[in-house]
Amino acid sequence: MPAVFSPFIAIFLVLSGACAALAQQSGTPQVQVKLGYLRAYEPQLALSVLDVAPRDEGVAGANVAIADNNTTGSFLGQSYTLDVIEVKLDADVKAATEELISKGVNYILADVSAEQLLAITDLARDRGVLIFNVGATDDRLREEACHSNVFHTAPTRSMLADGLAQYLVWKQWRRWVLIHGSHERDKLFADALRRAAERFGGEILLEKEFTDTGTARRTDSGVVQIQRQMPVFTQDFPEHDVVLVADESEVFGTYIPYRTWTPRPVAGTAGLIPSAWHPASEQWGGTQIQNRFAKANGRRMLWKDMAAWTAVRTVGEAVTRTQTADAGKTAEFLRSPEFSIAAFKGQKLTFRTWNGQLRQPIFLGDGRSVVSTSPQEGFLHQVSELDTLGIDQPETQCVLD
Repeated sequence: MPAVFSPFIAIFLVLSGACAALAQQSGTPQVQVKLGYLRAYEPQLALSVLDVAPRDEGVAGANVAIADNNTTGSFLGQSYTLDVIEVKLDADVKAATEELISKGVNYILADVSAEQLLAITDLARDRGVLIFNVGATDDRLREEACHSNVFHTAPTRSMLADGLAQYLVWKQWRRWVLIHGSHERDKLFADALRRAAERFGGEILLEKEFTDTGTARRTDSGVVQIQRQMPVFTQDFPEHDVVLVADESEVFGTYIPYRTWTPRPVAGTAGLIPSAWHPASEQWGGTQIQNRFAKANGRRMLWKDMAAWTAVRTVGEAVTRTQTADAGKTAEFLRSPEFSIAAFKGQKLTFRTWNGQLRQPIFLGDGRSVVSTSPQEGFLHQVSELDTLGIDQPETQCVLD
């Protein structure tokens, strides 16, 4: 290296040493924060190959947040690590949870089913571990099956349905027909849509179930059958404004737009889709997080990536403010008026004290762009307009243990 650069290197080394010495002299604690990521995963097919989830969905967002936390933590005497464990769908997750706890993990990000999450909540509570639900949208996890050591950065089905319903009502598209699948999670989202209709003044004129028969829908003959069958399936619908689709199981929903008997917009799990994040979002500093995420992972950020990112950043904010990695202190801080987190959604987000759900806007988008964001203008609330999305405190069945 040319000698001319040596003075600059020397100055840098002196300053670096001075900063390190200053941190030691000021008594800055060396806080090690260990997080775990418990993921139930098996490769899944989707109706469109463009909708197949990335292999690292969720985990990628957590890793970006770990890097963010360590950037700030390096000046505060904090370090953050993430251990990832995968299990199969519907597998027993207790052993994996024990493994994470044995490694000193105080915080677990859980991307598992509702049943798997409920199987480990007591175990985690007894060991002083906080769980962040980053994947399950089941309302019951925040209601009759809620737990004080579980916080939810994933939205609920009721929040998603309410965000969609607000927009449709704002547009004066109030007459709906509902097509739902035959699987349990399809029916749960259909329940959320019915609740949203009653809550905001939409009217579901007719409902129809699309039964999963397990046919080969990706074959050429399947496509031909779909083009012929979908118009007939929707032919008897009464006059309506929007077709609502509840197909979380990926059986038929993608095939509804442009194939209905009457030309109408489609919304729900197909067409206009509500979500906690959209990969095309660039408002409120979204370009910044999207670019950093894309640089690290070679793709755009999806909603589970954002849920995981938010959970890790929440821990970072709590540790910075409380100066401890103790999960109990973190839980207390997250429920306090002092906590909020910025997550590129136009406003600071907070947790609902009565059930641990993160208040957050709902993005409404198609495959290419954000169409709108709820809560919509005119939907007011005495505490927070974000509480117009999902189950509000007077309605809750949650009694925290």
